[in-house]
Amino acid sequence: MEAVIRDDKVAVIDSLTKNYGNRRALDAVSFDVRNGEVFGLLGPNGAGKTTLLECLTGLRHATTGSVEVLGYAPSAPELRRMMAVQPQEAALFPQLTVRETVTLWASFYGEHEDVDEVLERVGLLSEAYQRVKALSGGQARRLLLAVTVIGRPRFLVLDEPAAGLDPQAKEHLWDVIRKQRAAGGTVLLTTHDMNEATELCDRVAVLVGGRIAACDTPARLVSELASTSTVTFTTPARADLGELRSLPGVTAVDVAPVSEGCRIIQLRTSDADLTLRHVAADEQLAATDLDVSRGGLEAVFRSLATENARHEEAAGTRKEGNR
Repeated sequence: MEAVIRDDKVAVIDSLTKNYGNRRALDAVSFDVRNGEVFGLLGPNGAGKTTLLECLTGLRHATTGSVEVLGYAPSAPELRRMMAVQPQEAALFPQLTVRETVTLWASFYGEHEDVDEVLERVGLLSEAYQRVKALSGGQARRLLLAVTVIGRPRFLVLDEPAAGLDPQAKEHLWDVIRKQRAAGGTVLLTTHDMNEATELCDRVAVLVGGRIAACDTPARLVSELASTSTVTFTTPARADLGELRSLPGVTAVDVAPVSEGCRIIQLRTSDADLTLRHVAADEQLAATDLDVSRGGLEAVFRSLATENARHEEAAGTRKEGNR
C-alpha cells in the first residue's frame, strides 16, 4: 500500500515521549522536517538527540506519541530504499579501495547514482584507487557520506557529520550536503557546531532536557532569543562616554584607541535598537561607522540551556519541599 505523505512534510514527529524506566529521555517532542530542506537538531550532550534519532530511524520504539517518515512508520521496510542514515562512526572494509567500497554499496540498490559522479561530488575521485585504511579522517568521513547517498535517498539523516574535521574538510563536507539539497534531497543533521547550523540549516530545533525549547530559522531564533548584541562605532578621543555606561541594557563598554584622535567603542547591550538610537542622537559623541552585531545561535543556545537548568533546579527544589 502506498503511504500518504502529509503535505510537503518528509518527517512528522508528534508528541514523542520515550522513557527508560523512571527516566524520561524525550518529553512530548513535536516538530516536522519539510521536503527539500536541511534541518538541524541542536542540543547539549544528554539532551536526547541520540534517542530521538533512534526513534526516527526505527531503532527504538516510542513510549507514547508517533513518528512518520515519508508517510511510513520508521520500521517499515519500504523506507530502506528512501532513507539513509550516516552515524558518527561506521566500519568500512579497510582493504577495499574507495571505488570498490562505493560500488559495493551501490550493488545493494536496484537504482543508484553513478559511482564516479558520487566520488566527484564528495571530492574523492582522485582517491578512487586508494585503500580505505590509508584515508585521512576527513576523507573517511566523506566516503561514509558517499556510501550514504549512492542509493539516491529522499531523506538523509546525518549524526554530527563534520565532528572532529579540520576547517577545510568541514567546508568540503558542507558543500556535499548543499549539493544533496540542491538535487532535491532532504537532510536532517545533528550538530554541536553553531556555525555549521547557521551556514547549512534552513531551520533548526533546539533540544534541551528532552524537550524542544525552540524551532525556527536560525535568523528568527537569533532575532527573537539572542539576549545580547554589540553596538560598535568610532568617536573622537575627547568624547565623554559617561552616559553610555548607564544606558538601559548596556552591560559593558569596551574602548580601543585606533589613532591619536579617535577611539573604537563597543557596547554590549540587551537592547541594541535603543542603544543605537541613543548613540546616533548624541551629538557630542559624533559617532561614525556605526555597526550592530546581534548575538548568534551560540547566544540562543546558551540562553535556552540556562533557562532549562533553572527550570530543572526549581523543579528539584519543589520536590524537596514536598517531601
